[in-house]
Amino acid sequence: MDTPKILELFCDICTKKRGINLFTLESVILLAVEIAREGREGRKIGTMFVVADHENVLNLSRNMILDPLLGHSPEKKHIDDPNVRETLKELAQLDGAFIVSDHGVVVSACRYIFAVSEGIDLPLGLGSRHIAGASISRATKAIAVVVSESSVVRIFDNGEMIGEILPELWLLKRYGLHLGEPYLLRKKGDIAVVTKDDKLSDC
Repeated sequence: MDTPKILELFCDICTKKRGINLFTLESVILLAVEIAREGREGRKIGTMFVVADHENVLNLSRNMILDPLLGHSPEKKHIDDPNVRETLKELAQLDGAFIVSDHGVVVSACRYIFAVSEGIDLPLGLGSRHIAGASISRATKAIAVVVSESSVVRIFDNGEMIGEILPELWLLKRYGLHLGEPYLLRKKGDIAVVTKDDKLSDC
């Protein structure tokens, strides 16, 4: 995967108008795409990353098991560290969400998000992980990046799905998009990014 070219596809999602650290968001999305493409131990897995506003997100969630990241120094938990990325891929097999600070530190893993579905309007077929992502993005200033077991990455901001990333182009033919029209479609190589056409683009 040619990272600079792939990042060009995220310009409608990673815009300054989101109000968070774009380097962190880009790193999280790239990791999510890697997890969607590779899976783990020969099987597809689903997970969620909640980026920015981490203190409020922590207050609206709880650990499902003892936190495997607890006690490690912030310098050793940065999302750009290759060792951290491989660790997160392993931990993604466990239930729960990862909480990532605006500065790119993965502060907690295996978190249960207190989701409120009232007022969340998502297409049929999206599960509880997507409801939780939409809910936490509405209740806080965070953005949720959800990896589906169907290998699609969906991004939520302010309670709405703002983008779908299909890591393999054949998924476009196999699955119907959940993002309603109008939308923008960008393709490069074997990856496609569909974003809500809300005129946020910095491209």
